[in-house]
Amino acid sequence: MRKGQNPAKFVKDVARPERITVALLNYIPFLSGFYAETLDVLKVCMESMRRDAGLPFDLMVFDNGSCPDVRDFLVREKEEGRIQYLILAEKNMGKGGAWNVMLAGAPGEIIAYTDSDVLFSPQWLSRSVEILETFPNVGMVTARPFRTPPEFIESTLKWARSAERVTLEEGQFILWQTFLEFNLSLGQTEEENKKIYAETRDWRLVYRGVTAMAGASHWQFTAYKSTLQPFLPFDMDKPMGQVRQLDRRMNEAGLLRLMVPDPLAMNLSNTLGYLRGELEKESGKERRRRKEGLARRVLELGPIKKLLLVVYNKIFNWYYS
Repeated sequence: MRKGQNPAKFVKDVARPERITVALLNYIPFLSGFYAETLDVLKVCMESMRRDAGLPFDLMVFDNGSCPDVRDFLVREKEEGRIQYLILAEKNMGKGGAWNVMLAGAPGEIIAYTDSDVLFSPQWLSRSVEILETFPNVGMVTARPFRTPPEFIESTLKWARSAERVTLEEGQFILWQTFLEFNLSLGQTEEENKKIYAETRDWRLVYRGVTAMAGASHWQFTAYKSTLQPFLPFDMDKPMGQVRQLDRRMNEAGLLRLMVPDPLAMNLSNTLGYLRGELEKESGKERRRRKEGLARRVLELGPIKKLLLVVYNKIFNWYYS
């Protein structure tokens, strides 16, 4: 038999969620080897997104079966009010399985999804939402310009070529350094990216005074929750590698896939090397290796090699005569 009345009956007001939910997916199974720095990366990611997002938001974190140290950190963040919604999965459900929970359960009208290894710059959220709210029929907006596969932006370009009040330009709008630093963070080399950069182009759109780039990606995006719902649930039978179907299916549905024109999000991967300047150092080493290799090839040319040997012989004779 009930004793007394539930005090909650006399509460007149309940908390209202923010219009925007930032949904972060995390997985750190242990803190060694590949994952040695990933807890520090997670902390930097969360700190950077809060620093000056430009709009208020609630933070939802889905932890996909991480080790105790990581879970303890997230629980402390929740208890201290820095995470509004925390989901701790017992086992790794894969990225798609986590998306099924996060994208369906996030309370905001707008969901800003991110992997846990992204470094954000000021105004990343407000700039993303500006594009989302200005352009029609937007599927997703990524807070960084980079070159995505052309087959995933066919619907975006089709709309831009036929719609009124849209300016569409093709060219090299992404700066080389902006292009390079992102691809270096994915483990690619400067040499292979020079060829890609030279042979590909960007598409810039201006609509109602707002500029965007054609393209987006599943590692970080902002979208209306109502737009994402028809794509759920994701049928995933592997932990990773299948989430690109969201990029493809959005394009096939005729939705626009757009990016902010400035680099407001950066992939850190599994280390803080970008913040330590290691990408720039590696890029410089590669340039030096390339120059040294070119010099060696020039010196190995028959006529030059023969001439240098003659000069060397003359110097040798002068020195010892």
